[in-house]
Order: sequence, then C-alpha cells, then structure tokens
Amino acid sequence: MKELDRIRWRCRRGMLELDIVLQGFVDKHYMQLDEIELKHFDTLLSLPDNDLWDMITSKKKVEDIKLQPVLQLLQTS
Repeated sequence: MKELDRIRWRCRRGMLELDIVLQGFVDKHYMQLDEIELKHFDTLLSLPDNDLWDMITSKKKVEDIKLQPVLQLLQTS
C-alpha cells in the first residue's frame, strides 16, 4: 500500500482541476494498470502541471505516442 500512498501524494498538484482528475484516475484505474502503463503514468506525473493539463484537455498533442493509452484513461476520469 505504500506505493499507492506515494502515488496519491504525487497526484496532489498546484492546480485543483488536475488534482480532481488525477485522484479520480487513481481511484478508478490505477490498480488495473500493468507495469508498462504504471511507468507511463509516472512519466506523465513528471510533467509540469500546465503541460499535463493541456494534454488531458487535448490543448496540446502528446509527443510520445506510448503515453496515449494512459492519457486516454486520464481524459475519461
């Protein structure tokens, strides 16, 4: 459970909208992700808030196509 707690902490961001989407994603999808998807989610969490939000809201294109499946889950959260 420590890993889940760590992820929940990393999902706390400076933007309320992003906090809501990320927490919803963790609640709905995180436990079903495979190892590769977990790495991709970690990569997305490493992005600055504005870049991540722009990707979630489709204002910015995802440069790394491998991130698209996890990003699509985030967009539906």
